[in-house]
Amino acid sequence: MNPVVLIPARLASTRLPDKPLADIAGKPMIVHVWQRAKEAGIGPVYVAAAEPEICAAVKAAGGEAVLTRPDHPSGSDRIFEALGEIDPEKRFDVIVNVQGDLPTLDPKIVRRALEPLANPNVDIATLCVEITREAERNDPNVVKAVAALAPDQGRSIARTLYFSRATVPANAGPHYHHVGLYAYRRAALERFVSLPPGLLEQREKLEQLRALEAGMRIDVALVDTVPLGVDTPAELERARAALRA
Repeated sequence: MNPVVLIPARLASTRLPDKPLADIAGKPMIVHVWQRAKEAGIGPVYVAAAEPEICAAVKAAGGEAVLTRPDHPSGSDRIFEALGEIDPEKRFDVIVNVQGDLPTLDPKIVRRALEPLANPNVDIATLCVEITREAERNDPNVVKAVAALAPDQGRSIARTLYFSRATVPANAGPHYHHVGLYAYRRAALERFVSLPPGLLEQREKLEQLRALEAGMRIDVALVDTVPLGVDTPAELERARAALRA
């Protein structure tokens, strides 16, 4: 595999405006994410930015950024535009999509996202963590990945059958919190962004269901940590406290 990491970022967040530029321990949040992705050591890292201010912040820190259209409906569309800019020769065959609001990201889980792609039948790889807090099982903000994982039997990677905001599957047994970090084969990303939104995607408000509805295969790898996503002022303060420690 010849991977590239792309980090989509935009200023127009309704809950936390200008969040990629929010200061955390003396650096913009997007710079922390770029640094964590670089530390994964799997390939070059670019920020796919919706605004020039984000590009400027990344480049001032020594990073690489690509300015994209501001009106993309999703991060997947944004990274696809950036990919065409940085790699028109199609040298990169795997694209890792790291969200731009994960300043405490563990670089190890970025590397882990590549492992399901060792199976040539897998189109897209992603991550999950076993839920241990009971409140998360019924929280619609915690997306569940439904996969026949059995780490005690050596199965820590499995095909994902569904993603839901509901508590699935039923009855006793583990539930898994989906971590929204993806590794796409290039052809899979090209196909994904060409597809219309799916019916289940619109119902659950989960973009990854578009791929499943279209018959694409998504495998999930089990990890042991959920990175802190920053969407609110309270989460921003948690990230500041974590990175001050």
